[in-house]
Amino acid sequence: MKCDRCNKPAIVHQVIIKNGEHREIHLCSTHAAEAGVPNPGQQPINKLMTTIGQPSTRSAMPTCPGCGTTLTQVRKDALFGCPECYDTFGRGTAIMVERSQSGAAHHVGRGPGGSEQEAARRFESRRLVEELDQAVRAEQYERAAEIKAKLAELAEPPSSGEDGL
Repeated sequence: MKCDRCNKPAIVHQVIIKNGEHREIHLCSTHAAEAGVPNPGQQPINKLMTTIGQPSTRSAMPTCPGCGTTLTQVRKDALFGCPECYDTFGRGTAIMVERSQSGAAHHVGRGPGGSEQEAARRFESRRLVEELDQAVRAEQYERAAEIKAKLAELAEPPSSGEDGL
């Protein structure tokens, strides 16, 4: 292919599509330099390869100090590498759970057998146990006694109103 401006061999070939109009430009090294088009043949391939292989200056993906797992690996495998991963990727994993649960921060899928009332009782029981633990740690013993009474009420089997048949 020859240069569009002279008869020298073209080393730069451009295809320009503007408003659906297709136009090709072929330039020799001299005319390419005049037009300000970079000439790929001017740089040695080693220099090009080193610039391509350079690490990015962007901030690196957070990595767990305990096991070296990255957040990308956690997202891909849905597994943590060690207990420290929970602290390291805490907010990132909370976002993943919320996305997978349609915005809910806790599990909203099917429970393991039983009715919805039983599941609600188990959930409330777990919540009260956590609240009781916090009250004891804060040395709020009166509040802890109230929570313990609520837990005892939840532990009683619900009256179904049936004669056992």
